[in-house]
Amino acid sequence: MALGSALRRLTLFDRYLVVIFALLVVVSFLFPFSKQPGARVVVDADHRTVYTAPLNENRTFEVSGPLGDTRLTIENGAVRVLSSPCPQKICIGMGEAHQAGDLLACVPNRIVIRVEGQAEGESYDLLSR
Repeated sequence: MALGSALRRLTLFDRYLVVIFALLVVVSFLFPFSKQPGARVVVDADHRTVYTAPLNENRTFEVSGPLGDTRLTIENGAVRVLSSPCPQKICIGMGEAHQAGDLLACVPNRIVIRVEGQAEGESYDLLSR
C-alpha cells in the first residue's frame, strides 16, 4: 500500500523523470558492449612508452619497472599480466584487456598497459607525444 500511495503523489513531471532515468540505466548497461575491438597494446613504464605490439600476434614479454620485471602475455586477441613483483598482485587479478580503451595497471611497479583500437584505413591528421 505504501507504494500505491507514493505513486499517486507523483506529478506528471516526476513520472517523466522516472521514465528518463530508467532509460538511462538501460542504455548505460548497453554502452560497454559498443566498444570497438582493440588493435594494439601499448605499455608505458614510468611515463614512457616502452613496448607496442599488435593484439593479433601471440607473444609473451617482460617489462622492467622499479620493483622488477612484470611478465605480460598477448594471447587470442587479449593482453593480461602473468606475473609481477608487486606485493598484492592486483594487476594479475584484473584479467584480460581486449577492447579499445581497456587498461591494466601495476601501480607499485609503475606500469600501465592500454589497448588502442584503429579502424581500417584510419589516418591521423596529427600525432603528438
